[in-house]
Amino acid sequence: MARTRFVGDAGLTARMTTVMFLLGAIFVALIVALMFIFGRNSPGIAVIIGLVGIGIAWWQWYSSDTIAMKAMRAREVTPQQAPELHAMIDRLCALADMPKPRVGVADTDMPNAFATGRSPSRSVVVVTTGILRRLDAEELEGVLAHELSHVAHRDVLVMTVASSAGIIAGMLARGSQYGAMFGGGRGRGNNNNGVPVWLLVLVVSLLVYAVSFILLRLLSRYRELSADRAGAQLTMKPRALASALQKITGDINAIPQRDLRQAQTMNAFFIAPAIRGVSLKTLTSTHPSLEQRLEQLARIEAELGRPAA
Repeated sequence: MARTRFVGDAGLTARMTTVMFLLGAIFVALIVALMFIFGRNSPGIAVIIGLVGIGIAWWQWYSSDTIAMKAMRAREVTPQQAPELHAMIDRLCALADMPKPRVGVADTDMPNAFATGRSPSRSVVVVTTGILRRLDAEELEGVLAHELSHVAHRDVLVMTVASSAGIIAGMLARGSQYGAMFGGGRGRGNNNNGVPVWLLVLVVSLLVYAVSFILLRLLSRYRELSADRAGAQLTMKPRALASALQKITGDINAIPQRDLRQAQTMNAFFIAPAIRGVSLKTLTSTHPSLEQRLEQLARIEAELGRPAA
Protein backbone atom coordinates (compact mmCIF):
# COMPACT_ATOMS: atom_id res chain seq x y z
CA MET A 1 0.00 0.00 0.00
CA ALA A 2 1.19 3.52 -0.79
CA ARG A 3 1.96 5.69 2.22
CA THR A 4 -1.16 7.74 2.67
CA ARG A 5 -3.52 8.60 5.51
CA PHE A 6 -5.93 5.91 4.42
CA VAL A 7 -6.21 3.24 7.10
CA GLY A 8 -3.94 0.31 6.25
CA ASP A 9 -5.39 -3.17 5.85
CA ALA A 10 -3.07 -6.07 6.58
CA GLY A 11 -5.82 -8.51 5.62
CA LEU A 12 -6.10 -6.99 2.15
CA THR A 13 -2.33 -7.07 1.66
CA ALA A 14 -2.19 -10.72 2.72
CA ARG A 15 -5.04 -11.64 0.38
CA MET A 16 -3.51 -9.82 -2.58
CA THR A 17 -0.17 -11.53 -2.01
CA THR A 18 -1.80 -14.95 -1.65
CA VAL A 19 -3.96 -14.54 -4.75
CA MET A 20 -1.04 -13.40 -6.89
CA PHE A 21 1.09 -16.32 -5.66
CA LEU A 22 -1.63 -18.90 -6.25
CA LEU A 23 -2.52 -17.55 -9.68
CA GLY A 24 1.15 -17.57 -10.61
CA ALA A 25 1.37 -21.19 -9.53
CA ILE A 26 -1.77 -22.00 -11.52
CA PHE A 27 -0.26 -20.36 -14.60
CA VAL A 28 2.90 -22.46 -14.29
CA ALA A 29 0.81 -25.59 -13.76
CA LEU A 30 -1.22 -24.73 -16.86
CA ILE A 31 1.91 -24.49 -19.02
CA VAL A 32 3.29 -27.78 -17.64
CA ALA A 33 -0.06 -29.48 -18.26
CA LEU A 34 -0.15 -28.20 -21.83
CA MET A 35 3.39 -29.42 -22.46
CA PHE A 36 2.33 -32.86 -21.21
CA ILE A 37 -0.84 -32.84 -23.33
CA PHE A 38 0.86 -31.82 -26.55
CA GLY A 39 3.70 -34.22 -25.83
CA ARG A 40 7.25 -34.21 -27.05
CA ASN A 41 6.26 -33.55 -30.65
CA SER A 42 4.86 -30.06 -29.98
CA PRO A 43 6.31 -28.64 -26.73
CA GLY A 44 6.71 -25.27 -28.44
CA ILE A 45 2.94 -24.75 -28.44
CA ALA A 46 2.88 -24.62 -24.64
CA VAL A 47 5.82 -22.18 -24.62
CA ILE A 48 4.02 -19.96 -27.13
CA ILE A 49 0.87 -20.02 -24.97
CA GLY A 50 2.99 -19.06 -21.96
CA LEU A 51 4.54 -16.13 -23.80
CA VAL A 52 1.12 -15.02 -25.00
CA GLY A 53 -0.14 -15.21 -21.41
CA ILE A 54 2.72 -13.06 -20.14
CA GLY A 55 2.05 -10.61 -22.96
CA ILE A 56 -1.63 -10.38 -22.02
CA ALA A 57 -0.78 -9.76 -18.35
CA TRP A 58 1.74 -7.06 -19.31
CA TRP A 59 -0.69 -5.37 -21.71
CA GLN A 60 -3.45 -5.36 -19.10
CA TRP A 61 -1.08 -3.86 -16.54
CA TYR A 62 0.31 -1.23 -18.91
CA SER A 63 -2.99 -0.18 -20.52
CA SER A 64 -5.47 -0.81 -17.70
CA ASP A 65 -6.57 2.83 -17.45
CA THR A 66 -7.00 3.23 -21.21
CA ILE A 67 -8.86 -0.08 -21.61
CA ALA A 68 -11.26 0.69 -18.75
CA MET A 69 -12.05 4.19 -19.97
CA LYS A 70 -12.67 2.96 -23.52
CA ALA A 71 -14.93 0.20 -22.19
CA MET A 72 -17.07 2.83 -20.44
CA ARG A 73 -16.66 5.46 -23.18
CA ALA A 74 -15.34 7.80 -20.53
CA ARG A 75 -13.43 10.99 -21.17
CA GLU A 76 -10.88 12.76 -19.04
CA VAL A 77 -12.12 16.12 -17.74
CA THR A 78 -10.17 19.19 -16.71
CA PRO A 79 -10.79 21.41 -13.67
CA GLN A 80 -12.42 23.92 -16.04
CA GLN A 81 -14.83 21.29 -17.37
CA ALA A 82 -15.76 19.80 -13.96
CA PRO A 83 -14.70 22.31 -11.27
CA GLU A 84 -16.81 20.88 -8.41
CA LEU A 85 -15.70 17.30 -9.05
CA HIS A 86 -12.03 18.31 -9.23
CA ALA A 87 -12.33 20.44 -6.09
CA MET A 88 -13.79 17.51 -4.16
CA ILE A 89 -11.01 15.17 -5.29
CA ASP A 90 -8.41 17.86 -4.49
CA ARG A 91 -9.72 18.06 -0.90
CA LEU A 92 -9.78 14.30 -0.45
CA CYS A 93 -6.27 13.85 -1.88
CA ALA A 94 -4.95 16.58 0.42
CA LEU A 95 -6.71 14.91 3.36
CA ALA A 96 -5.28 11.52 2.41
CA ASP A 97 -1.83 12.96 1.54
CA MET A 98 -1.73 11.18 -1.81
CA PRO A 99 -1.08 12.21 -5.43
CA LYS A 100 -4.13 13.37 -7.31
CA PRO A 101 -5.27 10.94 -10.00
CA ARG A 102 -6.70 11.98 -13.33
CA VAL A 103 -10.44 12.55 -13.35
CA GLY A 104 -12.88 11.12 -15.86
CA VAL A 105 -16.60 11.18 -16.59
CA ALA A 106 -18.61 8.51 -18.41
CA ASP A 107 -21.77 9.72 -20.11
CA THR A 108 -24.26 7.07 -18.97
CA ASP A 109 -27.35 7.16 -16.79
CA MET A 110 -26.17 4.18 -14.76
CA PRO A 111 -25.04 5.52 -11.36
CA ASN A 112 -21.54 4.19 -10.74
CA ALA A 113 -17.86 4.98 -10.27
CA PHE A 114 -14.55 3.17 -10.58
CA ALA A 115 -10.80 3.64 -10.26
CA THR A 116 -8.11 2.03 -12.35
CA GLY A 117 -4.48 2.45 -13.38
CA ARG A 118 -1.15 0.67 -13.16
CA SER A 119 0.20 2.94 -10.39
CA PRO A 120 -0.95 5.88 -8.23
CA SER A 121 0.78 8.26 -10.66
CA ARG A 122 -1.01 6.66 -13.63
CA SER A 123 -4.43 6.19 -12.03
CA VAL A 124 -7.79 7.65 -12.97
CA VAL A 125 -11.04 7.98 -11.03
CA VAL A 126 -14.15 7.90 -13.20
CA VAL A 127 -17.72 8.77 -12.27
CA THR A 128 -20.81 8.50 -14.44
CA THR A 129 -23.14 11.37 -15.23
CA GLY A 130 -25.86 9.24 -13.64
CA ILE A 131 -24.16 9.25 -10.25
CA LEU A 132 -23.45 12.98 -10.46
CA ARG A 133 -27.16 13.65 -10.93
CA ARG A 134 -28.33 11.40 -8.10
CA LEU A 135 -25.95 11.97 -5.17
CA ASP A 136 -25.56 15.00 -2.95
CA ALA A 137 -22.13 16.41 -2.08
CA GLU A 138 -21.51 14.30 1.03
CA GLU A 139 -22.62 11.10 -0.68
CA LEU A 140 -20.40 11.77 -3.70
CA GLU A 141 -17.50 12.54 -1.39
CA GLY A 142 -17.97 9.14 0.26
CA VAL A 143 -17.94 7.41 -3.13
CA LEU A 144 -14.80 9.27 -4.25
CA ALA A 145 -13.01 8.45 -0.98
CA HIS A 146 -13.88 4.78 -1.56
CA GLU A 147 -12.38 4.89 -5.06
CA LEU A 148 -9.27 6.78 -3.96
CA SER A 149 -8.64 4.12 -1.32
CA HIS A 150 -8.48 1.53 -4.11
CA VAL A 151 -5.70 3.59 -5.68
CA ALA A 152 -3.85 3.93 -2.37
CA HIS A 153 -4.20 0.22 -1.58
CA ARG A 154 -3.04 -0.69 -5.14
CA ASP A 155 -5.67 -3.43 -5.26
CA VAL A 156 -6.85 -2.25 -8.69
CA LEU A 157 -3.46 -3.23 -10.11
CA VAL A 158 -3.63 -6.68 -8.53
CA MET A 159 -7.17 -7.28 -9.81
CA THR A 160 -6.16 -6.23 -13.31
CA VAL A 161 -3.12 -8.51 -13.54
CA ALA A 162 -4.79 -11.40 -11.72
CA SER A 163 -7.68 -11.45 -14.18
CA SER A 164 -5.23 -12.46 -16.93
CA ALA A 165 -5.32 -16.13 -15.84
CA GLY A 166 -9.06 -16.29 -16.41
CA ILE A 167 -8.72 -14.57 -19.79
CA ILE A 168 -6.07 -17.05 -20.96
CA ALA A 169 -8.12 -20.01 -19.73
CA GLY A 170 -11.20 -18.66 -21.52
CA MET A 171 -9.24 -18.26 -24.76
CA LEU A 172 -7.97 -21.85 -24.49
CA ALA A 173 -11.48 -23.15 -23.82
CA ARG A 174 -12.83 -21.40 -26.91
CA GLY A 175 -9.89 -22.61 -28.97
CA SER A 176 -10.44 -26.20 -27.91
CA GLN A 177 -14.14 -25.93 -28.80
CA TYR A 178 -13.21 -24.75 -32.30
CA GLY A 179 -10.81 -27.65 -32.54
CA ALA A 180 -13.62 -30.05 -31.72
CA MET A 181 -15.94 -28.40 -34.27
CA PHE A 182 -13.39 -28.72 -37.06
CA GLY A 183 -12.39 -32.28 -36.31
CA GLY A 184 -9.56 -31.66 -33.88
CA GLY A 185 -8.43 -34.67 -31.92
CA ARG A 186 -8.47 -37.23 -34.75
CA GLY A 187 -5.34 -39.02 -35.86
CA ARG A 188 -2.28 -37.01 -34.79
CA GLY A 189 -4.48 -34.87 -32.53
CA ASN A 190 -5.09 -37.76 -30.13
CA ASN A 191 -2.84 -38.44 -27.16
CA ASN A 192 -1.41 -41.85 -26.34
CA ASN A 193 -4.52 -42.94 -24.46
CA GLY A 194 -6.83 -42.12 -27.35
CA VAL A 195 -8.34 -39.07 -25.61
CA PRO A 196 -8.70 -36.08 -27.98
CA VAL A 197 -6.23 -33.28 -27.30
CA TRP A 198 -8.97 -30.65 -27.56
CA LEU A 199 -10.91 -32.38 -24.76
CA LEU A 200 -7.90 -32.43 -22.43
CA VAL A 201 -7.18 -28.75 -23.16
CA LEU A 202 -10.83 -27.89 -22.52
CA VAL A 203 -10.87 -29.67 -19.15
CA VAL A 204 -7.59 -28.11 -18.00
CA SER A 205 -8.61 -24.61 -19.11
CA LEU A 206 -12.00 -24.89 -17.40
CA LEU A 207 -10.34 -25.96 -14.15
CA VAL A 208 -7.94 -23.01 -14.34
CA TYR A 209 -10.81 -20.65 -15.09
CA ALA A 210 -12.88 -21.98 -12.17
CA VAL A 211 -10.03 -21.64 -9.66
CA SER A 212 -9.10 -18.13 -10.85
CA PHE A 213 -12.78 -17.13 -10.79
CA ILE A 214 -13.14 -18.19 -7.15
CA LEU A 215 -9.87 -16.56 -6.05
CA LEU A 216 -10.72 -13.26 -7.74
CA ARG A 217 -14.22 -13.20 -6.24
CA LEU A 218 -12.84 -13.75 -2.74
CA LEU A 219 -10.31 -10.95 -3.19
CA SER A 220 -12.78 -8.63 -4.90
CA ARG A 221 -15.40 -8.88 -2.15
CA TYR A 222 -12.88 -8.25 0.58
CA ARG A 223 -11.30 -5.29 -1.21
CA GLU A 224 -14.70 -3.60 -1.53
CA LEU A 225 -15.30 -3.92 2.21
CA SER A 226 -11.78 -2.62 2.82
CA ALA A 227 -12.39 0.40 0.56
CA ASP A 228 -15.69 1.11 2.33
CA ARG A 229 -13.86 1.10 5.69
CA ALA A 230 -10.95 3.23 4.50
CA GLY A 231 -13.16 5.75 2.71
CA ALA A 232 -15.59 6.11 5.61
CA GLN A 233 -12.80 6.56 8.14
CA LEU A 234 -11.09 9.17 5.98
CA THR A 235 -14.19 11.34 5.57
CA MET A 236 -15.57 10.45 9.05
CA LYS A 237 -18.98 10.18 7.37
CA PRO A 238 -19.87 6.48 7.02
CA ARG A 239 -23.57 7.35 6.94
CA ALA A 240 -23.08 9.36 3.73
CA LEU A 241 -21.40 6.41 2.00
CA ALA A 242 -24.16 4.09 3.22
CA SER A 243 -26.78 6.44 1.77
CA ALA A 244 -24.87 6.59 -1.53
CA LEU A 245 -24.68 2.79 -1.77
CA GLN A 246 -28.42 2.49 -1.15
CA LYS A 247 -29.21 5.06 -3.85
CA ILE A 248 -26.81 3.49 -6.36
CA THR A 249 -28.05 -0.06 -5.80
CA GLY A 250 -31.69 0.98 -5.87
CA ASP A 251 -31.38 3.05 -9.03
CA ILE A 252 -29.37 0.38 -10.87
CA ASN A 253 -32.51 -1.77 -10.70
CA ALA A 254 -34.25 0.82 -12.90
CA ILE A 255 -31.55 0.81 -15.61
CA PRO A 256 -32.49 -1.11 -18.79
CA GLN A 257 -31.09 -4.64 -18.85
CA ARG A 258 -29.35 -3.96 -22.17
CA ASP A 259 -27.32 -1.14 -20.65
CA LEU A 260 -26.42 -3.27 -17.65
CA ARG A 261 -25.16 -6.10 -19.87
CA GLN A 262 -22.93 -3.68 -21.78
CA ALA A 263 -21.31 -2.51 -18.53
CA GLN A 264 -20.93 -5.87 -16.78
CA THR A 265 -17.36 -6.39 -17.99
CA MET A 266 -16.44 -3.59 -15.56
CA ASN A 267 -18.27 -5.06 -12.55
CA ALA A 268 -15.09 -5.94 -10.69
CA PHE A 269 -14.07 -2.27 -10.70
CA PHE A 270 -17.42 -0.55 -10.06
CA ILE A 271 -18.40 0.61 -6.58
CA ALA A 272 -21.60 -1.41 -7.08
CA PRO A 273 -22.11 -4.19 -9.66
CA ALA A 274 -24.30 -3.61 -12.70
CA ILE A 275 -26.72 -6.37 -11.68
CA ARG A 276 -30.45 -6.09 -11.24
CA GLY A 277 -32.31 -7.91 -8.44
CA VAL A 278 -31.24 -11.18 -6.83
CA SER A 279 -30.09 -14.05 -9.04
CA LEU A 280 -27.22 -16.47 -9.58
CA LYS A 281 -25.17 -13.47 -10.73
CA THR A 282 -25.52 -11.87 -7.30
CA LEU A 283 -24.42 -15.10 -5.61
CA THR A 284 -21.23 -15.11 -7.69
CA SER A 285 -20.88 -11.32 -7.61
CA THR A 286 -17.61 -9.43 -7.38
CA HIS A 287 -19.07 -7.47 -4.46
CA PRO A 288 -20.35 -8.30 -0.99
CA SER A 289 -24.07 -7.87 -0.44
CA LEU A 290 -25.48 -4.43 0.26
CA GLU A 291 -26.54 -5.66 3.69
CA GLN A 292 -22.96 -6.59 4.59
CA ARG A 293 -21.68 -3.22 3.50
CA LEU A 294 -24.35 -1.30 5.39
CA GLU A 295 -23.76 -3.34 8.56
CA GLN A 296 -20.05 -2.57 8.43
CA LEU A 297 -20.67 1.15 7.89
CA ALA A 298 -23.15 1.15 10.80
CA ARG A 299 -20.45 -0.34 13.06
CA ILE A 300 -17.97 2.33 11.93
CA GLU A 301 -20.59 5.01 12.63
CA ALA A 302 -21.05 3.63 16.14
CA GLU A 303 -17.29 3.49 16.73
CA LEU A 304 -16.78 7.08 15.58
CA GLY A 305 -19.57 8.21 17.87
CA ARG A 306 -18.01 6.72 21.00
CA PRO A 307 -16.14 9.10 23.31
CA ALA A 308 -12.37 8.59 23.39
CA ALA A 309 -11.15 6.55 26.36
